[in-house]
Amino acid sequence: MKISKKIYLTTFVNLGLIAVIGMFAIFSFNQISTKFKFTIIADKLNASFLEMRLLEKNYFLYNDKGGLLEIQQKARETSVTLNKMRGDIVKAVGRDKFLQMQKLLQDYSKMVALGIKNNKKDAWTKKEIRLVGQKLKSYSENVTALERQHVWEIITKTSMVMRHSLWIIMIFAFFFSLFIVRSIRQPLHRIVALTKTISKGNFQKIKAKPPANEMGAVIIAINSMAEELSKREKAIVQSRRLASIGVLVAGVAHELNNPLNNIAIIAQTYSEVYDKLDKEQHIGFMAQVEEQVERLQKIIKNLLDFSKPKEPKLAEKDLNEVFMHSLELVQNVMTVANVQTRLQLADTLPTIYIDEHQFQQVLVNMMINATQAMSSGGELIVKTGYIKDKDAVEISITDTGNGIAPEFLDHIFDPFFSTKEDSGTGLGLWVSYGIVKTHKGRIKVKSTIGQGTTFTIIMPTSKKYKEEANEQV
Repeated sequence: MKISKKIYLTTFVNLGLIAVIGMFAIFSFNQISTKFKFTIIADKLNASFLEMRLLEKNYFLYNDKGGLLEIQQKARETSVTLNKMRGDIVKAVGRDKFLQMQKLLQDYSKMVALGIKNNKKDAWTKKEIRLVGQKLKSYSENVTALERQHVWEIITKTSMVMRHSLWIIMIFAFFFSLFIVRSIRQPLHRIVALTKTISKGNFQKIKAKPPANEMGAVIIAINSMAEELSKREKAIVQSRRLASIGVLVAGVAHELNNPLNNIAIIAQTYSEVYDKLDKEQHIGFMAQVEEQVERLQKIIKNLLDFSKPKEPKLAEKDLNEVFMHSLELVQNVMTVANVQTRLQLADTLPTIYIDEHQFQQVLVNMMINATQAMSSGGELIVKTGYIKDKDAVEISITDTGNGIAPEFLDHIFDPFFSTKEDSGTGLGLWVSYGIVKTHKGRIKVKSTIGQGTTFTIIMPTSKKYKEEANEQV
């Protein structure tokens, strides 16, 4: 469901609940209003009935026929009022109670009329008038009291329902809103987590199926962006690898020249003494040529392996061995640049979980940068060791060049940042940083102007790498 629909749904549900409470309140108010209106009418009727009873009492006490006439007149007026208010009374107490009250008033009027007509003062007439009058007054008072009780019950019930409804709506609105917020927040957290990993150079995609809403569209877009960035990163890594090859070629050319010269000398000597050689000597000359060819093949194979793009393949590797293979690639570059190497490699290091091809590129790039920093020659110091408290392996590459200015150190791993005025692209260290971060490692740099620079790569051991990977799963 789209976020806009969720917001609309939340709004409509809350408005619906408010409308239900509002309608109940209006219904209760109308009931109270109807009952209250009846009590006003009933008070007037009861006052009339009371007045008739007082006149009735005067008639019985003083035998005043005029008292009956006044009762008759009052009964007519009350009957008119009763009929006039018929609708309100029926609505409040019902048709049966209205008819019963009307019948009692008519009976009372008939008895009074009979008393006037016959002018009887016997006990039966007095008793009937008194009895019917008492019934009329009692019935009216009982109905009025009952309706007042109903009003109070409605008020009490409405108050209770309103309180309970308020709590129910608040609880429902809270949990419903919480559900909506969570359904929006969870994809947002996934997007934030993904963007953080992308910012660190890890271009992984969200594997879960994206929801069919705006968040899903954003996730699809970010996944597409991550895939495109991953492709671009691979292209940049390959371009940096090819750029490194350009630097390596100078050293490789020097290294190729030696076996080629040897082959030329062997061939020249072989041609001059060919007729004087026996079979074993012929084989010996060919063995020397084969040895030099194998040397050439090894040089070319190393160069091709380094330049060829490969899919990342993680495996447990020995850091010292990976470094020595990398050193073979740049050894001649350093020889041409008059750079000496001093190795301080620790024995029996724990293995690290890496893609050897990518990590070799990092080391080659570091050593080429160090060699280029020592334009007049110098010494390259390489140390490896185990950090027990961090369960990690480190390698430091130190040059004796001019060093890096302090204001540049914070930007040394930024893309396109370079301290080389003409030849630098500013991508080498950035690519190296990304490769190391992808392998859950980190790079530190320390430099002193006039003394040199040290790059330190810290990598988790294979054991720690796998433990952290399992924890994330």
